[in-house]
Amino acid sequence: MNFSFAHFNFNVLDLERSLKFYKEALGLEPVRRKDAQDGSFTLVYLGDKKTGFELELTYLRDRKEPYNLGELEYHLAMATEDMKAAHELHEKMGVICYENPDMGIYFINDPDGYWIEIVPSKL
Repeated sequence: MNFSFAHFNFNVLDLERSLKFYKEALGLEPVRRKDAQDGSFTLVYLGDKKTGFELELTYLRDRKEPYNLGELEYHLAMATEDMKAAHELHEKMGVICYENPDMGIYFINDPDGYWIEIVPSKL
C-alpha cells in the first residue's frame, strides 16, 4: 500500500476571521468548500498554489467555546524563500509567539491559538 498526504485540519471558531488570517499571514486561499445541508458545519480547504497540500478549516456552527489545544506538541510548518520579509509581516501583525534565532525559525499563532512554524525554504 502507498499513502500520500491529503490534508491537515484545524478547527476554528470564526471562519471568516481565520480565512482572513491565513490569506494575510501565509497567502493561503480556499481551493474548495463543503457546507453541511443543515448548516451545522463548513469545511474550507486552503491551498498555497505551489503544492497539493491543503489545510482544512472546520467550522462547527454551534461551537461557542475555544478548543482545548493541549500543550501544542504539534504544529504546521510553512516554508518561505524570504524569511526577513515574512518575519517583518508577522511582526507587524503581532502574531509571532516564539523565536529561535539560532535555528533560523520562528512560530506564529493563528486566531485559535494553533502554532505555525516558519522555516526557510530549502534551496
